[in-house]
Amino acid sequence: MNGKLLLLPGDGIGPEVIEQAERVAKIVIPDVEIKHRPFGGASIDLHGGPLTDETLKTAKSSDAVLMGAVGGPKWKDIPRDKRPEAGLLLLRKELDVFANLRPAICFKALADASSLKRDLVEDLDILIVRELTSGVYFGKPRGIEVGNDGIKRGFDNSVYTEKEVERVSDVAFGTSMRRAKTVVSVDKSNVMESGLFWRETVQKCFDAKWADKGISLSHMYADACAMELVRAPKQFDIILADNLFGDLLSDEAAMLTGSIGMLPSAALGKTGTAGLYEPVHGSAPDIAGKGIANPCAAILSLAMALSESFQRPDLRELLFSAVSRTLSNDAKTLDIGGQLTTSQMGDEVIKNLRS
Repeated sequence: MNGKLLLLPGDGIGPEVIEQAERVAKIVIPDVEIKHRPFGGASIDLHGGPLTDETLKTAKSSDAVLMGAVGGPKWKDIPRDKRPEAGLLLLRKELDVFANLRPAICFKALADASSLKRDLVEDLDILIVRELTSGVYFGKPRGIEVGNDGIKRGFDNSVYTEKEVERVSDVAFGTSMRRAKTVVSVDKSNVMESGLFWRETVQKCFDAKWADKGISLSHMYADACAMELVRAPKQFDIILADNLFGDLLSDEAAMLTGSIGMLPSAALGKTGTAGLYEPVHGSAPDIAGKGIANPCAAILSLAMALSESFQRPDLRELLFSAVSRTLSNDAKTLDIGGQLTTSQMGDEVIKNLRS
């Protein structure tokens, strides 16, 4: 299998977990060309900015981009538009990866590590499809200013076009065809005009293109969905959400699984363009350099890249199975109740990959 994979290790524990994902990649996709580029704070230190033109050009010419994490206290005093996180937002925008797929999977061996009871989370498999490049995080006008009345105020604008809602809805419905064909779209249409627009547009898209495919679509307020995720999470299969609610709900769902260190994500754009894959966890500066970070989310993010960008769902299943067997053999890092180092966890996954 030919192709190009760009690795952006980033900051904090990013380089540590990406190193293990690269070890796996060299085994399962040995013919794929792998490149590395600095990103985030590491790029600021080297080049003065979080995302260089050359790195962006390389990303756009790749089949998939696998990222570690960005940010940390070292860069907290830099202006907001120059921080590591700004590089990530720009990369997402430039790649136009508008659909963020965030699975919340509870492996059987980790069911007791969840804050919820085992029967609520064992075999949990939820996929949150989050719109990633529009909404309140990108809408204008935004800012902090003093009005003519002398009162200081901060404001952000939640803006969506019909096309932006339709295209992420299509991803959710299309993905549901490979799963349980059940989609719940969340919003705050009871109090937000943009929420009402979201609901109406999702429904219109469904009625026009997906209603005859055997898919079930329902709508739920975002706050009710947050409550249901901790009451009865297995009622959900795919949750479709805008940028803000998708961000919040996917982090909540992550904690149902036992550790955020286990959760991958994919950000997808148009067919034929590079996908961006990254662990849900952050740069974790408190444990960076200690060699104890859990590399499974990075390895599983690679698995998603193999399925979505390289069209090898069989390799995705191979990696998920290897991670599952590793956990079942009680091979775990500190965050999930074990003592293995980052590299030792990589060793165990590779051993189960080859068995």
